[in-house]
Order: sequence, then structure tokens, then C-alpha cells
Amino acid sequence: MINTENISGKDFYTLQLTSEIECLNEVEDLVDKLVSTYQIDNEVYAIIMTCLSEIVSNAVNHGNKNDSNKKIYINVEIVNRKKIIFTITDEGEGFDFHQTLSSLDIANPNNLSGRGLFIVTNLADQCIFNGKGNEVEIHFRI
Repeated sequence: MINTENISGKDFYTLQLTSEIECLNEVEDLVDKLVSTYQIDNEVYAIIMTCLSEIVSNAVNHGNKNDSNKKIYINVEIVNRKKIIFTITDEGEGFDFHQTLSSLDIANPNNLSGRGLFIVTNLADQCIFNGKGNEVEIHFRI
């Protein structure tokens, strides 16, 4: 269920998901609502969906290790109808973001480890991980 709030002129959305890959349908519903409400164009929609699909899939598979008892939390902030900030948090132990990206071998098509992170960091306008590595904030201009 998508919750919506307006605080001091800023719009906020929250979504709590079970750690199952099917939760991506709820993520798509959230993004569709944002696209409709804020007239986000198709190119930005595709970028947002790609990034969120990668991050939420990683949260389900790597962060929460497919434990359906664990949750994934998505918070969305709309800033001046010009920027959208997603914060995605899982209940896992986290990981070393810098280590994962530095060990990524893009030239090797058989090595899939870290590719989602590479995609997100290159598509999002900004990508910030917390120190533990179980929360990421991604920014997009809309």
C-alpha cells in the first residue's frame, strides 16, 4: 500500500514491501503513480524503473537473502516538482559499496556481480549509500 503525505509543501510517499521478487509489481505501481502525478517523461520513467528494479532485486536477493519475513522500505520525496529522491532500505547486513564497484569487471560479459550497481550509479543523477550498505538514496531530475 502506497502512503502519501504533504509536509511543508513537499510530497512524500512510502511503501513497505515483503522480500519477494513479486514486490517489483508494487514498485512499478508506485512509479506509475508518480509519473501520472508529476508528468514524468518516458525516458526518465525508464531510467527510474531500471534503477529501482536493480536496487529492489538486490535488496530481496542479497540484502534480505530472500527471507520473506524481512521487509524493504521505499521512501520518496518530491523536491519542488523538479527532483525525486528515492531511499530504499533493506533489513540485511549491508555490504561494502566501494569494494563491490572497484572489483567490477565490466569487460567480462560473464561476470554479472555488481552490474546492477554499475547501472544504477551511471543512470541516477546521484547515488548515496549509507555506511552499513543496506540503504541507498537515488536522485533523479524530473
